[in-house]
Amino acid sequence: MLRKIRTILAAVFFVLITLLFLDFTGTLHHWLSWMAKIQFLPAVMALNLVVVIALVLLTLIFGRIYCSVICPLGVFQDVLARLRRKKNKYSYSKEVRWLRYPMLVVFIIAGVAGIGSLFQLLAPYSSYGRMATMLFQPLWKMCNNLLAVLAERADSYAFYTVDTWMRSLPVFIIAAITLVVLVILAWRGGRTYCNTICPIGTILSFLARFSFLKIRFNEDKCKNCSMCSKNCKAACIDYKTHTVDYSRCVVCGNCIDKCKFGALTYSLPKKSSKPNNGEASKIDASKRSFLLASALVSTAALAQKKEKLMDGGLAELEDKVAPERQTPLTPPGSLSFQNLSTRCTGCQLCVSECPNQVLRPSSDLMHLMQPTMSYEHGYCRPECNRCSEVCPAGAIKPVDKDEKTSIQIGHAVWIKKNCVPITDGVECGNCARHCPSGAIEMVPLDENNEESPMVPAINEAACIGCGACEYVCPSRPFSAIYVEGHEVHRKI
Repeated sequence: MLRKIRTILAAVFFVLITLLFLDFTGTLHHWLSWMAKIQFLPAVMALNLVVVIALVLLTLIFGRIYCSVICPLGVFQDVLARLRRKKNKYSYSKEVRWLRYPMLVVFIIAGVAGIGSLFQLLAPYSSYGRMATMLFQPLWKMCNNLLAVLAERADSYAFYTVDTWMRSLPVFIIAAITLVVLVILAWRGGRTYCNTICPIGTILSFLARFSFLKIRFNEDKCKNCSMCSKNCKAACIDYKTHTVDYSRCVVCGNCIDKCKFGALTYSLPKKSSKPNNGEASKIDASKRSFLLASALVSTAALAQKKEKLMDGGLAELEDKVAPERQTPLTPPGSLSFQNLSTRCTGCQLCVSECPNQVLRPSSDLMHLMQPTMSYEHGYCRPECNRCSEVCPAGAIKPVDKDEKTSIQIGHAVWIKKNCVPITDGVECGNCARHCPSGAIEMVPLDENNEESPMVPAINEAACIGCGACEYVCPSRPFSAIYVEGHEVHRKI
């Protein structure tokens, strides 16, 4: 029963959080964004004490069920491991301390020192987010586009085509390598990644040692058949000594399900004057299952709470080359470049949720995988605040739509040599017509010449840095107007 309940809950969590990353329609984040906010590392970075305390208590009571139910990377390892059909494929192995604890130390040092790329590389939720955004979402979009073509031929508009493009080649490569490593490790050893590399798993392992409910042996019933060890994907059960390494056990329930002699139970410690040797008292299985389900449902109850992309214009714009900005652009709500780089876990949820294709992973080595803004494929619409709604780590604070229009993330800069009224001798004014804050007006280049071309004049005090001007500028390959970021956002 334990295994069935755990599997059902894990499947629900995994499917829903995966859909949160895949969704591009602007609907699911209203109901599912809480799933990202109950992940351990984002909750810590957001200083969400309610969730952190709940996860700590959950581990102290039930063991590391976070890793086998809530964490998408943990569940994904189980999915990969099941692809190998060989029965009884595991065996007991000792804890790899020489790798496990140094990885935790490196993770902590990287976080304290602000080495964001290394910190995010090791974070489990961020690793799964990168794979879902960079690998799975493009495939999801391609399938959608195929359905859109078929639907159009049947005079149906149930589907619509969406752009699919490479947001960042370095991050795509990192996501692909992560997937390959996971496939190899899960295929060969089940939970090897979870119990030797993952720093969150190591942190929770310290608490799991003291959990009330544990997998326990009844030596009188055990026949030393080794089925528990052969089906333990965490490789933490030594049937010869009747011991379980609780720091690595993720309470998957496989061992109990495979034991034909009832020698294993998930229970409280037996009250006895003798030292605890792993024997377990008999506890009704339905009660254990109810406790496990109740704990997970209560954790989900701590949850906190996509508009369709409609780019105007009749003609398809050609690709542009991104300008070299002196200061990176960060989304409204991130407060500053420093706040974003300190709190961001690089999970890519904001990137996958951005309906305007403005956010993409940074290519800067020190801040690799953290979101940055660029306007080659769209601009940051003043009425859109989706990234601030879904960020689980507090790197992008929630902002409402009215507040967003007063946040200045940067200011527009005009490049005279690229402006088409000067280079091509034609009238333009796209930037002024599309500026939502009215910060641009067209003025004569030479006030004393009546035939002087009209060029943009920018009111920096009114500009919010949304990038509409940069996006609609017809100059190719470089825009005649671009947005320079502010290290600290301002209010106008």
